[in-house]
Amino acid sequence: MRVLLVGAGGVGTAITRIAARRSFFDHMVVTDYDLSRAEAAVAALGEEGARFSARRVDASDEAAVAALLAEHRCDVLLNATDPRFVMPLFRAALSAGAHYLDMAMSLSRPDPERPHEVCGVKLGDAQFEMAAEWEKAGRLALVGMGVEPGLSDVFARYAADELFDHIEEIGIRDGANLTVDGYDFAPSFSIWTTIEECLNPPVVYEAGRGWFTTPPFSEPEVFDFPEGIGPVECVNVEHEEVLLVPRWVDAERVTFKYGLGAEFIDTLRTLHLLGLDRTEPVQVVAEGGTTVEVSPRDVVAACLPDPATLGDRMRGKTCAGTWVKGTGNGGPREVYLYHVVDNEWSMREYGSQAVVWQTAVNPVVALELMATGVWSGAGVLGPEALPPRPFLDLLTEHGSAWGMREQ
Repeated sequence: MRVLLVGAGGVGTAITRIAARRSFFDHMVVTDYDLSRAEAAVAALGEEGARFSARRVDASDEAAVAALLAEHRCDVLLNATDPRFVMPLFRAALSAGAHYLDMAMSLSRPDPERPHEVCGVKLGDAQFEMAAEWEKAGRLALVGMGVEPGLSDVFARYAADELFDHIEEIGIRDGANLTVDGYDFAPSFSIWTTIEECLNPPVVYEAGRGWFTTPPFSEPEVFDFPEGIGPVECVNVEHEEVLLVPRWVDAERVTFKYGLGAEFIDTLRTLHLLGLDRTEPVQVVAEGGTTVEVSPRDVVAACLPDPATLGDRMRGKTCAGTWVKGTGNGGPREVYLYHVVDNEWSMREYGSQAVVWQTAVNPVVALELMATGVWSGAGVLGPEALPPRPFLDLLTEHGSAWGMREQ
């Protein structure tokens, strides 16, 4: 297998460090808009970097990406950029005859009249509209294959296949006790993506009703996370699992709740109040009277530390998991399937902070399953469309086992 990795930020760099220890691929071309970032990711691998090379590419330029796929005879495009570039990369892979894998899906747009009641354009809609083209081409677009979405979806499929006879609710629950020394506010993941997820209307799925929306930060609940993290207040957040799971898993209800904390929620609400969550450029008069256009959200991102650089200052653990309630083993059952990463471990073993490492390991596992033919198919598929047990077994091989708690 030959891989084109687009994006050499925190997650992309972690992908190279994880993949370098595996033998399933022949070559990985690491690309970024900033060539120095791609080169740094490859250089950091040392002797293990012999199967890697660095190139520059603009992720918004479909033709350039398709040409790079052809030039390097790549079998698959792995998208490690933010969601703005999903569609150009998705189309470029299809036009070049390559498979495709991402960790976040095409962007949503709220209903203009009833944003907190009904869905407008949903996450992933633009990708699923092209499913027939991917099927006709005989190529696989594996979408939402990070940790959340991704591993959380694998957990949902595993629960349906092996643990439950009937599922009442599947609830993705994400929480952490991570702190960052020296910062009052320093998100451990891309603030651009965090704003997109947290300030858009959350989507909920119910059988018989389908998908609908609620106001941001709705339905707060306290969820007790394992391995010492403890109780964290979680709220509804827009996330891909709610759009993916019901397509392949029968459940009466599907939700996603994120443990953000009151201070984080207040900060996001303030950004929204001031219009600093906007992506549309605004005109700013620079020094000397020159007028420039800049996106307010990009300014916020530029003012905050790069999450990939925070590992040495971070303390604690992050937990991603899927809570499932229903009937199994002849009676009521409730379980939490989870994956915890300790930042001290991920920094010591890979030099990557916990959140980006936990995101990055899952697409590497998926690529290996694709390379060996264990996972295959054509069309636009989510992780829950494929057999879960091989994935979970291979994840454990990476030294970071998953767990299950009977509730």
